[in-house]
Amino acid sequence: MSEADGIFDLAVIGGGINGAGIAFDAAGRGARVLLLERGDLASGTSSASTKLIHGGLRYLEHYEFGLVRDALAERERLWRMAPHCIQPLRFVLPLSQTQRPAWMIRAGLFLYDHLGARQLLPPTRTIKLSSHPAGPALRDDTGRAFEYSDGWCDDSRLVVLNARGAAGRGATILPRHELTRAERDGEGWRLTAGGRSFHARAMANAAGPAVANIIERSTPTGLPPTVRLVRGSHIVVPALFDHPYAYFFQLGDGRIFFALPYEGRFTLIGTTDVDHPAPEVPPRASEEEIRYLLAGANLYFRRSLQRSDVVWTFSGVRTLVAEASGKPEAATRGYRLDLSPTEAGAPLLNIFGGKITSYRQLSEKAVTLLTSRLPGISGKPWTGDTNLPGGDFPVQDLGKLIADLARDYPFLAPTDAARIGKAYGTDARRWLGGAGGWADLGGTYGAGLSAAEVGWMVEEEWAVTSDDILWRRSKLGLLLDGDGRRRLAADLKEQAA
Repeated sequence: MSEADGIFDLAVIGGGINGAGIAFDAAGRGARVLLLERGDLASGTSSASTKLIHGGLRYLEHYEFGLVRDALAERERLWRMAPHCIQPLRFVLPLSQTQRPAWMIRAGLFLYDHLGARQLLPPTRTIKLSSHPAGPALRDDTGRAFEYSDGWCDDSRLVVLNARGAAGRGATILPRHELTRAERDGEGWRLTAGGRSFHARAMANAAGPAVANIIERSTPTGLPPTVRLVRGSHIVVPALFDHPYAYFFQLGDGRIFFALPYEGRFTLIGTTDVDHPAPEVPPRASEEEIRYLLAGANLYFRRSLQRSDVVWTFSGVRTLVAEASGKPEAATRGYRLDLSPTEAGAPLLNIFGGKITSYRQLSEKAVTLLTSRLPGISGKPWTGDTNLPGGDFPVQDLGKLIADLARDYPFLAPTDAARIGKAYGTDARRWLGGAGGWADLGGTYGAGLSAAEVGWMVEEEWAVTSDDILWRRSKLGLLLDGDGRRRLAADLKEQAA
């Protein structure tokens, strides 16, 4: 019997942000952890978010004060944990006479500034678009706007960093191992995944959109789904502006959307809120959603966009706690943790809802809840003061880290040094080593992607396919040409043979 086929304290089902966060937290408390994911890490919703670490300003008008307060408190904590993967971002919210009145927005931003434990992020201020860098890109650059703080993250890399942190503390991480059977066996769970058998004292169901499917597989009587699946779609277009600010826009139907600087050369626009039929249906942006986002952008931006300007779309399915609300955008982004009763046997914790900003807090509460049923596992929270891999430097030193990489590896273009620094932090030097040129890194596929970096992703980050590398571990799928893609796919195939 291999180590992976052994006995574990906790089996986590789902390799998205909640599953990886729970694995990281539990492993750090001394638990023997197994994480099972049917696809690649972050291959679902956790690589298809709007990439924001935010309190959720719009949730205030739905009276989600507790949710917003908790999320605001997490922004700077997550930034400290992963200052390479997470950075602060200033948002510009133009005022419009036809939308929410200025006093209402200002009151909301006042709460936004004071509800959370903001220490490092600058507060809200009122600006004149005519004299602000964000003004020239807009059709109407003569009015007022508010500028406020939130954060940006590379969502899929955040998942990988949590998985690496868990593995570094002894967890067994198994992507491409779909759970096909789960049954209580005495005081534990007997699991079958990827043609292998495992045993665990407890199970955490963090399967996101498939949470109800896992419940049905693991509970003889089954349980009715208690989630609402809502699809959020995004479009990516050539850059509409060349400044570092993001935009928060209001639409006539009461919804909002964001426009964010993306990967240096693009603008990310999203998101929609549309009910999604079932977890088995692949989420894709409908033409109606694409038209909706294009129309919103054209309402505000000076440069008019056409369907042909869309270079990429992506969609994720949010698993929201079911409720009576009729509008998808009004459904709560809060989460719920349901732990099976003691008399049912081995513990099963089902995770419903949540958002990327609250993943650490959700994970901490989930593991603390499980420790009440897992003697010998520490109940003391610990992740809030711990760096994720590569993040062991002060938040204000990211620019210095990137500048040092550019100095020590002068063959890197400035954009390469910035991308590598933000992706790997202090771990970048582990695969850059003493390289004096691309040849020392095994050559390049283009777009600054070297064989050495691919090797790191394969050996340390569970990457297997080109999609794993180009669309999740990096976003170089937007930049790498056809020849580079073919050579990368051929090399990966040869390595796997």
